Amino acid sequence: MKNVRQTNINIHRDSWVEINLENAAYNMRQIRKNTPDGTKLLAVVKADAYGHGSVMLAPTLLASGADMLGVASIDEGVDLRQAKINCDILVLGAVPVWAVESAVKADLTVAIFSKEHLDACRQAFKRTGIKPKVHVKLDTGMNRIGVSTQEAVDFINHVRNAEYLDFGGIFTHLANAEIREKTKIQIDRWNKVISQINTEGLTLHILNTAGAMCYDVPNSNMRRAGIAIYGLYPDLPDDGVIKKADLKPLMSLKGRIVNIHEAKDGEGVSYGHTFTAHGTRKIATVPLGYADGIPRGLSNKISASLNGKDVPQVGNITMDQMMFDITEVDANLGDVVTLLDENHSIDKWAKILGTINYELTCRLKVRLPRVYTRD
Repeated sequence: MKNVRQTNINIHRDSWVEINLENAAYNMRQIRKNTPDGTKLLAVVKADAYGHGSVMLAPTLLASGADMLGVASIDEGVDLRQAKINCDILVLGAVPVWAVESAVKADLTVAIFSKEHLDACRQAFKRTGIKPKVHVKLDTGMNRIGVSTQEAVDFINHVRNAEYLDFGGIFTHLANAEIREKTKIQIDRWNKVISQINTEGLTLHILNTAGAMCYDVPNSNMRRAGIAIYGLYPDLPDDGVIKKADLKPLMSLKGRIVNIHEAKDGEGVSYGHTFTAHGTRKIATVPLGYADGIPRGLSNKISASLNGKDVPQVGNITMDQMMFDITEVDANLGDVVTLLDENHSIDKWAKILGTINYELTCRLKVRLPRVYTRD
C-alpha cells in the first residue's frame, strides 16, 4: 500500500515530482551500514535537499541514521528550524559576517575561516550572550573557501583559545575524489594540519559521498553524505577499488496528457519544427517544460514511460509544455507519462547535456508540486 502526502503548493497542475521517503530511509541505512562504527554521519540537505525537499526529508534521514544536517546558507538552516528540526545543523557555505548573529539566534553552526568571521562572532557573542557554534573550514585544494593549510594551525589554535566561541569541529572538501593522485595530496595536507593540533572533543570531517566510497582517513570521525542519500552516484574512480553502496532513486517526474492530436506526414512539431512527422503520428502534450527545470537541450533526445511502453519526446521542449510521439501506444487524456523513474535515469539526462545529476535534480523544484510517498 502506498501512503501519499502532497506539499500544499501549486496543487492545481497536471505535472509533479514524486519523492519516495521509504527509499530515502533505505539509502540512509545503507550509508550508515558502510560507515565505520563510532563515525558520525552528516546528511547534506542544501539546495532544498538537492531539489527533493529538505523539510520533508529531514525527519526521515534523522530517523534512519543521520546525526546532523548540512545546509549551504543561514536561510536554509532557519527553514529547518521553523519546521521544528532540532538536531545540529552546520552551514557549510560562507556565512556573511553581518548575518552571524542570525545564525547564533537560530542555533546554527557556521563555517569560519577568516579574521572577519572571528570579529563577527565576537560581536555576536557580546550582543546575544550566546557563544557562536563554529567549525573551521580548511582549504586543502578546492580553492573555493577556507583557511589555507599554511595558516590553519595558528588559526585553529586561536579559535580553540577564544572564550567567545563554541568550537565544535574542523572540515575540508575534496575537489577530485574520483582522481586518487589529487585526492592523496588533499588528504596529506589535511593530515599534516590535524597532526599539529589538539583535536580532543572536535568533529573532524573530510569525506563526502565520493570520498567515503573510495578512501579511509583515520584523522576523521564524521562523514558527509550528499548525493547518495537521493539514490544517485557521484563521479568515482574507474579502478574497482570502491565501496559502492546499493542505492534507490527517490525522485520520479510525472505529468498527465492534456491533449492528443495527429501530426500529418511532413508536418513539424513545436517551435522550429525540429521534429517532422513521417507518416501520420499521434502526438500527446504534457504540461512540463524548461520553466519546470527540464533543460531545452534534451529536446528530441529522451523518452518516457506511458502505459508500460517507452515513448519518444518530440519537438523542442517549450517553457511550459512538451510533446511525445504516442503512435504505438493506446492512451487517453489524463494518462500519466513518467519521465524519470528507475528505468529513466536522470544520469542519462546528465550525460546528454554534459553535466552532473546534482544540477538537474536541483532544477526540478521551481514550480512543480512535490508528492511524497512511502511504499
